[in-house]
Amino acid sequence: MAKIRRNDKREMPALNTSSLPDIIFMLLFFFMSVTSMKEVTYKVQIQNPSATELTKLEKKSLVRYIYVGTPTKEFQKAFGSETRIQLDDAFADKSEIADYIINERSAMNESEQGLMTVSIKADKETRMGIIADIKQELRKAYALKISYAATQRTNY
Repeated sequence: MAKIRRNDKREMPALNTSSLPDIIFMLLFFFMSVTSMKEVTYKVQIQNPSATELTKLEKKSLVRYIYVGTPTKEFQKAFGSETRIQLDDAFADKSEIADYIINERSAMNESEQGLMTVSIKADKETRMGIIADIKQELRKAYALKISYAATQRTNY
């Protein structure tokens, strides 16, 4: 009969770390696929107007944005507190809008150029004269598909 020794001190077996790289890469791919990068740094304050009849834009890659509002506090010292236009990450004058749209359209695929939509994200306190000037510049660049950003009105 075999004698069982209980007096010997056993060492703890080593931890198996062979699957650790697989787990790390799975987590990495998960966070890479779920995380979205911030595309534009807002330099203007925008409080969207509310509306009742809204439709969602289908293909966001075909949308180019124009931001209109008063500069944020950090930019008010340099640019004042008047309503400003922001294209991508820079302030712009209304005369620069047509060139911006033409450059953005030329960077797109030729088959998608006609489907480009310009979305105006304007503060609800923005005067309509500025919006009308922007629309005139968009007409010069033949950007005729325009949408306005708004939030859903909850009370009717």
